[in-house]
Amino acid sequence: MEGALTPSGEDPECWHFGGATLRRARVALRLTRDLELNAASTALVLDLLDEIDALRSRLRRLGGD
Repeated sequence: MEGALTPSGEDPECWHFGGATLRRARVALRLTRDLELNAASTALVLDLLDEIDALRSRLRRLGGD
């Protein structure tokens, strides 16, 4: 899932993952396990879920439900 999870740190021994990234990893694991998605499909679904969240936030800011 290249690009689906972004660590901070220079090299793998120093990588750190924030809370949002860990939540994203849990969702990715569930998608992979429950829906038997491959890495590319999982990354696509994660991006689409992010887009839905962004659109919902925008709608709330504009006064909609």
